Amino acid sequence: MRKIIKSTAPAALTRWKRDHPKGKYAETDYTVRQEIRVAALKEQYYLCAYCCQSITDTTCHNEHLEAQAFAPKRTLDFDNIVASCNAKHQCGEGHGSQALLLTPLMDECETELKFYISGEVQGLTERAKDAIRILNLGDSTSTNRQLIEKRKQLIDGFIWANVGDPSDGFEDDELITMLIEDCQIPKDGKLEAFAPVFKNIMSAWITKNHA
Repeated sequence: MRKIIKSTAPAALTRWKRDHPKGKYAETDYTVRQEIRVAALKEQYYLCAYCCQSITDTTCHNEHLEAQAFAPKRTLDFDNIVASCNAKHQCGEGHGSQALLLTPLMDECETELKFYISGEVQGLTERAKDAIRILNLGDSTSTNRQLIEKRKQLIDGFIWANVGDPSDGFEDDELITMLIEDCQIPKDGKLEAFAPVFKNIMSAWITKNHA
């Protein structure tokens, strides 16, 4: 995950809430939902709120962090809505109506998940482990091989192109720091797929080197 800083609710949502003071998200029309989705995509730099793969307005959906069934008063709260990928049995579809105690609106979402070059992820706290399980983020190949392999392929490609053979280790901390900073800068309003995962892996390497 990458921490999401929520922006102002889109105008179409604000107008609809004004005109329907007792309305619910399920009653909104396509235009309102589309504006919500586009606004969420922009503030997430076109990365899935949970797995951080690249998404577009046609490959994602509006996802309620607090499920609509259990938080009916928050269905139109833009601070409760993010854009999630449409992957089967993963992220928004995996979440369903389960309670999510670690969300991408928290600072800790970037520190309580530990990623590896293998593509796997480990939860460092109980709530992080629960989030990985609920969202099916790939803590082993038996749970989500496809996501793990997709992460590994992109991370390997980035490392080989910018650092070299990962099996040789990463000796130039200054270069790695520059790469971490560069991959967190959006290009044309978008971040590279799994850029937060690369940051997580490389930052841990630097920390280990200086331990």
